[in-house]
Amino acid sequence: MRKHNGTHSTPPAADEQQVKGPAEMLLAASAARRFYLEGRSKVEIAEEFGLSRFKVARILDLARDSGIVRIDIRLPGRIDAELSGAVQEACGLRRAIVVGTPSDDQNDVRRQLGSVAADLLTEIAKDDDVLGLAWGRTLHTGLAELTRLPQCTIVQINGVYSQRIANRGVVETVQRAADVSGGRAYPIYAPLILPDPDTARVLRSDPGISAAFAWFGRITKAVVSIGAWQEGSSTVYDALDPATRADYRKRGVRAEMSTHLFDADGAEVRTGLADRVLTISTEELRRIPEVIALAGGAEKAEAIDTVLRSGLVSTLITDAGAARRLLSARERV
Repeated sequence: MRKHNGTHSTPPAADEQQVKGPAEMLLAASAARRFYLEGRSKVEIAEEFGLSRFKVARILDLARDSGIVRIDIRLPGRIDAELSGAVQEACGLRRAIVVGTPSDDQNDVRRQLGSVAADLLTEIAKDDDVLGLAWGRTLHTGLAELTRLPQCTIVQINGVYSQRIANRGVVETVQRAADVSGGRAYPIYAPLILPDPDTARVLRSDPGISAAFAWFGRITKAVVSIGAWQEGSSTVYDALDPATRADYRKRGVRAEMSTHLFDADGAEVRTGLADRVLTISTEELRRIPEVIALAGGAEKAEAIDTVLRSGLVSTLITDAGAARRLLSARERV
């Protein structure tokens, strides 16, 4: 015969039961409205309803558990908070900003990403920062909206995308940023890609260009663009002849950032291109505390993933389509 151990179960207290009846639901809804919408404290709510502060806390918990209160965390406007957090965590970034662009049109995507980059610089830049700006259509488009910036030194970190110096998109961006901040500008009035190493070497010794290069080691924040190794997705790819493009692809190149080429694992692919470009080195980029990369469009997801694996980027600004593909690729690994 089994002995009775003298213990017995005790029904849960009324306070600990789930909200069931209409009176309880109304009480929970009233307390939740005062707490979440009106900003009242638990002590104030307890005094109003003649309850203890602890019971008010339990009622608020019950309101959430029963679905009376649904907490929806959203950022205002165009930033997707959930995707931003997922990309930041998956890629080990300091921050990721994913923009919910209204269309897939590349010009619209560039405008949205560039505008967010301008807002971010306005937010995080400090007096006496040395801000490095790279060539990029997205960056050039977005920083045209820049209206406020602390007093910074603005340094161009690579040449312009054109064999025609008259096309000075990044030079204009650098000068505009300096005008807005009231700081000094160090532009590079020369093409990004030169025809041969000798020309590049001569131009690097030009006083104006060497003055910009001398600041590379002092840059505290830089903004760069990521390009995919395909037509229309990288200004460097578009500037090279078809045979060179194909050769670099055979050597494993899948992405480009500031003329530096990367394979699928994020390792830099060394080619002869490095000897005939005017740009900041990867070693100098790695020493910059904050490197902000811009890239949008689902077709760039692989390139973004590739460059992030290099460890050179601390902040990514991208769009929702690219972010979803990036996350999907990371999940498959």
